[in-house]
Amino acid sequence: MSEILSTIGVYFDEVDKVRILEPDVSNQTNVLKDECKIYVEKIDEFQKLIDNFINIMDKLGKEVERQKMKAISTRNIMQTMEKRREVDQQQLQALIMEKSMEVERLKVQLNSLQKQELEQLDIITTLTNN
Repeated sequence: MSEILSTIGVYFDEVDKVRILEPDVSNQTNVLKDECKIYVEKIDEFQKLIDNFINIMDKLGKEVERQKMKAISTRNIMQTMEKRREVDQQQLQALIMEKSMEVERLKVQLNSLQKQELEQLDIITTLTNN
């Protein structure tokens, strides 16, 4: 009887329920359904991993950008300090030149005053001897 029914497309499964699909096709369909479910779960897990990876890369990118800005800031501070040091050095060199010129002027003045003193001593000596 089951052979007669199977010729018209009616089948009985292992628990004697009436089916219109062949038991092998039904089993393959169930296996495919289970495999699809496993595949979808793996895809979901993969998506979670990708989302986590993207999140980590975003954080890493932000940290790299923060460190980059910090490095640029430090470089700018160093350049400013270097320029300031150059300006200070130029000011000190100008002050040294100014003081050197004053020393030279004072030496000339000293020589002049020493000559005057000698001349005055000569005059005093000549006057006292006469």
